[in-house]
Amino acid sequence: MARKTFVGGFLIAAVLALVGTFECSAGLAQEGSARAARTPRNRAEFDQMFDQVSNWGRWGKDDELGTANLLTDAKRKQAASLVKSGLSVSLAHNPLKEKAEDNPQPYEVTVAVPKPDAIGTGDTYRISYHGYAHSHLDALCHIFHKGMMYNGVPNSVVTASGCGKSGIQGLKNGIVTRGILIDIARLKGVPYLEPGTPVFPEDVEAWEKKAGVKVSSGDVIFLRTGRWARRAKIGAWAIDKQAAGFHASIAPWLKTRSVAMLGSDAAADVTPSLVEGVGLPVHELTIAALGMNLFDNQDLEAVAETAAKLNRWEFMLSVAPMPVPGGTGFPVNALAIF
Repeated sequence: MARKTFVGGFLIAAVLALVGTFECSAGLAQEGSARAARTPRNRAEFDQMFDQVSNWGRWGKDDELGTANLLTDAKRKQAASLVKSGLSVSLAHNPLKEKAEDNPQPYEVTVAVPKPDAIGTGDTYRISYHGYAHSHLDALCHIFHKGMMYNGVPNSVVTASGCGKSGIQGLKNGIVTRGILIDIARLKGVPYLEPGTPVFPEDVEAWEKKAGVKVSSGDVIFLRTGRWARRAKIGAWAIDKQAAGFHASIAPWLKTRSVAMLGSDAAADVTPSLVEGVGLPVHELTIAALGMNLFDNQDLEAVAETAAKLNRWEFMLSVAPMPVPGGTGFPVNALAIF
């Protein structure tokens, strides 16, 4: 009888295991199917979405600020009211000086060695900041769609001297607004998202519910995938080929919520992009269509720890990029002030 009970129990357990496996497989299949059906899936659907979300002409045919127009005086006052303790946390990753898979062009600094009787010294910096290594802000002249930058300006205005339109100097008065951390790694209960993990609008809304915040007009949102936590644990990898990030379907959501700017701890886009024929669809949709500046390669580990400790996922954001005439962007040290 004992043997029969054991065998029966084993059979029941085996059946339950098979059912569980089937349900898990079915769930994965459904998830995969849902992702496969997510638009845009190809270049044609991407072009349709580009036209759908485009802000060209919204603030006038000569506008060079794009969604930075949403950074109003009232929004800055609202952001200032968020400062309670005065605690300031940098979002910049320390400059990477070693060559690595995600840093083919390291940051370089040369310091003039002083003579014994010198009263001072100086240094020279060299940094190619676009890419996946250095914390920076993209200008609106950085990305094109079919040879056109934001607001229908042909990319022929870009010369060796710089961008004739929509350069980083447009943000000379700085960025002061409400910043919101979107910690999808924490939402999913993991230290970091695995490379290639897409983040969808419903993920952001799930985070809003969990964190008790709601993205509104003029906000800058920062997506934490845990990229730097993963790098610290396992080392650098070819993040240009495989990275967690937003799926292109986030673009209509960004427009509906009137987001001013977008940032992440990588380059915003999930890679591979899941959009056939388009490498960086989020970059193209935000910068060229919406007119939205992007913060790339922000280090969101310290701010995530601080926000979790305070249970506050919103803060005053302060950024002041150097107004280089015609610059395609600039390295920045963004500050989250609680």
